[in-house]
This record gives sequence, structure tokens and C-alpha cells, in this order.
Amino acid sequence: MMDHARDLASVQHATDRLLGAVATLDNAAVTYQSRLPGWSRGHVLAHLARNADALVNVLRGRPMYASAEARDADIERDAPRSLRVHLADVRESAARFQKAAAATEDWSRTVELRNSVTDSASRVPFRRWVEVELHHVDLGIGYELEDLPAEFTEREIGFLAERFTGHPDVPPVRLTDGTRTWHTGREAAEPRLTVTGSRPDLLGWLSGRRDGAVLTVTGGPLPALPPL
Repeated sequence: MMDHARDLASVQHATDRLLGAVATLDNAAVTYQSRLPGWSRGHVLAHLARNADALVNVLRGRPMYASAEARDADIERDAPRSLRVHLADVRESAARFQKAAAATEDWSRTVELRNSVTDSASRVPFRRWVEVELHHVDLGIGYELEDLPAEFTEREIGFLAERFTGHPDVPPVRLTDGTRTWHTGREAAEPRLTVTGSRPDLLGWLSGRRDGAVLTVTGGPLPALPPL
């Protein structure tokens, strides 16, 4: 089982780091394009706030979102707000998430996320940590994949490798940074491809935030990964 208490502390640290960085912006900067296609920085901040509330729903046994359409509409509604309102919303929704986590007693139970995905409740804090760290990078305000905590980067590579494991559209792949190895893609006695690179570059490719051009591939071309 995951160490949910430790992950919750990491979520709080990551949230404080994000809020401190965003507080240096101004209202105009919030309207600028983020690194996510079609989303401004305001969209990213709105998503972070609404995701915290959605994970409160998950911890309390409710549907994560009322619907995919409602999720998208809430983000579009909240994206144009002022910096002050965004900061307050991200801070207050993060506090609601921490409060719901503090009230959670059974971390071993199975919970349901979006699109009928299920997971252990104990992994919800890590999932929130992922949202905060990667979307901080997506804001494009000076926080890069290389700045992510080393523990987070290693665990997220493993999490994403697991997510693509068994996927029929991903060939068997060995991932390595030269010190550790992960496997992903279709099951095979021996992976045909080996992808080598730094941990930030491996994470960037797996998460769709980098094209993998700097990675070294042996055994064939770098495969295209399906969207997350």
C-alpha cells in the first residue's frame, strides 16, 4: 500500500510551491497560453481547483464529476477569473482535499475515478500530487520537469509505465536512465525496444510533454504513445 500520509504532505508542499510561483504573476499573465493546447494558464488553474474538489468526491464515495461535459464547462467558466480569485480557489480547494483525506479511515478500499477507472484509495494522494506537479510545469512560468522532486519523477515514470503495460498499441519497451529499468507496452518475453534517457526526458515523453527526440532508442523507432 502507498504511504498516503507522506504523499499528502508532498501534495501540500507542491501546492504551496505552485501558489508561491503563481502569486508572482499578474492578471494579464493568467490569460496567456499555457503549454497545454487550447488552454490558457487560467484554464490550468481552474482545472487544478476543480480536480481537488473532484477528488474530494472520490474519497467520499461520490462520482468524481457529474459528467465529462460538466467538468469541461466548469473549467471554461472559471478560466477567465482574476489572479486573486484563482489563487484563493486553488488554495481553498486544496484545503478541502486535505480535510477530506484527514477524515478518510479506510485507505485500502477501491474507489472509482473518471471513465470507470478504479484504484486504491491509498493512491489518490499520489494522483493529486501528479496533478499539481505536472500542471505547474504546464503553466510555463519557469518550473520545468528537471525541477520536479526526484522521488516524484521516479514514481511517476513507474506509474505511467504501468499505465501503458499491456496496451495493444504500444510495443514491448524497456525504459532506462542508466541506473534503473522499467518495462511497458505489450507483454513479451524480451522487449524489442530500449529507450534510454534522463528521468525528466523519460517522464516528458511518457506524459506527452516532450516528443522524445533527445531519447536514445535501440531496436527500432521510438513508438508513438496513445493519449493519457
